[in-house]
Amino acid sequence: MSTPNGENEFLYELHVEIEEELIIAEASHPEEEMERPVTEWLYDPTDVEREEIELRVLRDAVEGLEDGSRPGDDAA
Repeated sequence: MSTPNGENEFLYELHVEIEEELIIAEASHPEEEMERPVTEWLYDPTDVEREEIELRVLRDAVEGLEDGSRPGDDAA
């Protein structure tokens, strides 16, 4: 993760927020929730896993933008 400078400040802040959300998602331990009866679930563990995957994809996209790469840049 790079430090903010001018136009990259928004991307930097977005990256920080995504990392914070990932920490929360990883700390929720959805696998433990799945061991409980469905009627006792506080949240749907599948939703948490799906959100974690989406956050990782979003983080990777932001990192790509921070590095200056754009989709299709590597196409021949």
